[in-house]
Amino acid sequence: MHPLYFLENPYIPNHVAYAWLLVVFLTALAFLATRQLQIYPGRLQNVLEVIISGFDSLLNEVMGHNGRRYFPLIATLGIFIFLSNLIGAIPGFSSPTSNINTTAALALVVFFSTHAVGIKTHGLKYIKQFLGPVWWLTPLMLPIEIISHLSRPLSMSFRLFGNMKGGDLVLLVLLILVPLIVPLPIVALKLFVYIVQTLVFVLLAMMYISSAVEEAH
Repeated sequence: MHPLYFLENPYIPNHVAYAWLLVVFLTALAFLATRQLQIYPGRLQNVLEVIISGFDSLLNEVMGHNGRRYFPLIATLGIFIFLSNLIGAIPGFSSPTSNINTTAALALVVFFSTHAVGIKTHGLKYIKQFLGPVWWLTPLMLPIEIISHLSRPLSMSFRLFGNMKGGDLVLLVLLILVPLIVPLPIVALKLFVYIVQTLVFVLLAMMYISSAVEEAH
């Protein structure tokens, strides 16, 4: 029997059930960690402070001091994606991010957030970023920019999905063929891939948002 058999439902796909489980877990974790904050933190608070400080430093390095206003979005994406990836390392489980629907949803969140930030920052002037540096290049630059922006969620979703799906399949095959010693190096490699793919996704999100905030030239 599956360790979370109560989540097995013919009407709810596994990747959706695991994503909901993560949402509940992260909500409960945030509540427990912030319920009684201490000057001298305990283990849970200390671990979470290290994670939050890491995201804060990354935002400052990539986006500058103004990047802190996007901290909730970037940190939430990063933590959710990493834990979604990590679930796939547990035998009998599959990563929500190994399903294209999950990665596409995450990429669309970044896509719409990017343009919402651009419109909020620049108003209707935001469209200038799609028109090119001079007016007579507009017929050429406009379709190029539109295709470029539409390709962003496609590349983000398929990159994350492909890496997670491929890694899960390799680990599953090795666990079936040689279930004891051989898969251990693969698991270690997968943990590295989980971190890298999480960083790639959030870095792309920060770069896209930064480009939307910048003035068009």
